[in-house]
Amino acid sequence: MPVSQRHLPVPGTFNIRDLGGYAAGPGETRWRRILRADGLHHLDEVGMAVLMREGVTTVIDLRHDHELESRPNPFHAHPAIAYHNVSLFERLAPGDLSAGDVLLDLYIQALTTRHAALSQVLTLIAEAPQGVVLFHCTAGKDRTGLIAALLLALAGVETETILDDYALTKRMIAPLLDRLIAEAEERGADIPALRPLLACEPRTMAATISHIGDNHGSVEAYLLAIGLTDATIAALKTRLLEDA
Repeated sequence: MPVSQRHLPVPGTFNIRDLGGYAAGPGETRWRRILRADGLHHLDEVGMAVLMREGVTTVIDLRHDHELESRPNPFHAHPAIAYHNVSLFERLAPGDLSAGDVLLDLYIQALTTRHAALSQVLTLIAEAPQGVVLFHCTAGKDRTGLIAALLLALAGVETETILDDYALTKRMIAPLLDRLIAEAEERGADIPALRPLLACEPRTMAATISHIGDNHGSVEAYLLAIGLTDATIAALKTRLLEDA
């Protein structure tokens, strides 16, 4: 695949995307440094080989334990991949599904209560061995979207571009959402109550970024406040922005 290709159409996935090629100050984010993705549990050996040929050496799985149990990660214990699991939204629950923006509430919960997990994920990215880092959850929308937004903002990418990157997920995962809804219907779930959690509206991420700015001044200041060191932040910027 061309290095400058944002979406990697890997069989078994819907939403593997490169964070490279975005304008960031006087430069741009580098291609094939960091990938954001949906679930990898449907990958076969061919799909795994595609990702490894693209340079993936580190996989960070943001899902809960119960998700791993029912849908194991194929890179777990893979000899050529540094695999890590950090349950990013552990113990978090959306608020009243009938009121307001439930995803915004969830994102702000994560920003205010999951400092250690956020710091761990970003430190893993900063300290990863040479090669491409891939982080993912189930749909590549919420947990993955929050980490992607923090990384892009830290790199100096304009908010409007970050919102576009976030909103792109809606189109990418449309077939996956159909599958998730069908599975939920089989379980007898309340589909109208579920739909707000499947949204991917730019205004949600815009309000999330505004929340960080209002409370900390900048994403970099927020990351320092939750425990990242200056050296870790510098390493993240290097991975995102500088030539190898």
